[in-house]
Amino acid sequence: MTAAVRPPLVAVIIEDDPGVRSLLDEVFLAAGFETHLAGSGPEGIAAIEEHQPVITTLDINLPGIDGFEVARRIRRVSDTFVIMLSALSDESDVVLGLTSGADEYLVKPFRPRELRARIEALLRRPRIVDTRPDPTPAPAVVHEPGTEGATVLTWRGLVHRDLSVDLDTRLVLIGQKRIDLTPTEFDLLADILGAKLRVRSKADLARGLRGAPDGSTDYVSEPDKRAIETHIANLRRKLGDSSARPRYIETVRGVGYRLAPADDTAT
Repeated sequence: MTAAVRPPLVAVIIEDDPGVRSLLDEVFLAAGFETHLAGSGPEGIAAIEEHQPVITTLDINLPGIDGFEVARRIRRVSDTFVIMLSALSDESDVVLGLTSGADEYLVKPFRPRELRARIEALLRRPRIVDTRPDPTPAPAVVHEPGTEGATVLTWRGLVHRDLSVDLDTRLVLIGQKRIDLTPTEFDLLADILGAKLRVRSKADLARGLRGAPDGSTDYVSEPDKRAIETHIANLRRKLGDSSARPRYIETVRGVGYRLAPADDTAT
């Protein structure tokens, strides 16, 4: 019996500079990806819709539509991991990039080894659709939490107050309202909910995104810690949460974040 062929990993590269586009292509090909190249935002979005990439790289200074707007449009049609690349290094630009929907932000000129490390870290993180499924997956029925037919046996997730997170389908609900998160925002939320009242430092959360095991002491740069702050701010905004009176995510000043105690709920 012939083994099923696993589908290739796919990357879309949106970059108008031919030299940088060629370098990105080389890095992804060396990492085992099938690549699709685009020189503008509209071309890139069309490639994403057609090829459903695992990872997309996105330049900011594109002709016509800038990368920030392209990222927003990508988030309407795809859960691809987005690595934003730019010569803009001001903190305000990084914040805007992450707020627009990027998962990573790399400043040009970047080192190919650093990009490769980020690619490998993203591949260790789960997505809604597994691009390398088991050749003979078992059939499964998915139930949304809170809907008719959902039971402990059919749903694997995390719940806090009226917030529910399905770890299998990566669906997030507040009450019966679906909340659309980027892959990075979902992973941060699941990490904090899973830790319960245990504080997760910015470095802990950054290492978690890289797929590092608990207790890892891998170095985390200050820009990566600031990126965590931005992702958490975006996450709170989407959840309708307040840092002053948190219902879901509480800031532990000078340390990190933890699940907000549900001490005002009925016992």
